[in-house]
Amino acid sequence: MQIFSSQQNSMLKFSALACCITLITGCAKSQPNTFTFTADLPPDFAYVAAVYYVPAEGEACTVATKDNLAPVFNDQWRKEYKPDSEIEIHITRKGCPLVVRRIELEINSAYGKDRGDFGRESAMVVIRHELKEQSKGIFSEAGESVFYGQCQWLFRTAGAQRRIVKILDCKTTDAQGQLGRGRPFAAYTLDQLPGKTVKMKITLATKERPGWGDTWVEVPGGWKRCMGKNFEDQDAFCFGNYSDFSTFKMPDGRICTIYPGCTE
Repeated sequence: MQIFSSQQNSMLKFSALACCITLITGCAKSQPNTFTFTADLPPDFAYVAAVYYVPAEGEACTVATKDNLAPVFNDQWRKEYKPDSEIEIHITRKGCPLVVRRIELEINSAYGKDRGDFGRESAMVVIRHELKEQSKGIFSEAGESVFYGQCQWLFRTAGAQRRIVKILDCKTTDAQGQLGRGRPFAAYTLDQLPGKTVKMKITLATKERPGWGDTWVEVPGGWKRCMGKNFEDQDAFCFGNYSDFSTFKMPDGRICTIYPGCTE
């Protein structure tokens, strides 16, 4: 018969208690219910993210749209912008378990001081229970997945003063910058996301181009605006006349003859 001293008994009790705590902690430990969405954007760019949820797989419940509004990050991007957004994966609304389905993204940048002097383009992240292996985003050992795009400014004139306005055009690219079809896009499965980081990396094309063809002529140092029939001609297509040009007004109010340098 083995007899333990009081000191040994105390050590055994302590060990047993430690084992219990370890077991409880291990059982309680679970995957995070969030992931981080972030973006690496050109200077003076910002994104807005709207996150949409649907009933979890196997759930028969539904939630009215008014009770399942999409959380929005950076909706006041002109005043305050934060590149990191913490996205919940599972939520419950009106007693219905929901999972994240997609993130609708706006890429925004202002080019002038007027309220309407900004460009906007879209991007998307979708989340599914299952995806083909080649369709899934790939995560690094550090837990980060990056998808890519390139934006370019398209310029045109509008109004009686032929004021410059710009359109933002963004396309998906690969990691080497090769342009693809469609807008910046990524897809993931739910089980890929807990505790991870998804990053949208956008570059800006070095040159701008006209919003549509046969309205500007490229010359040394920039572009000149075709006159068209007269200065009041809003479309002002060149129609083969590449010698008669008009002035135009920059967003900052300058009257110019060549874009983007203003003066030749």
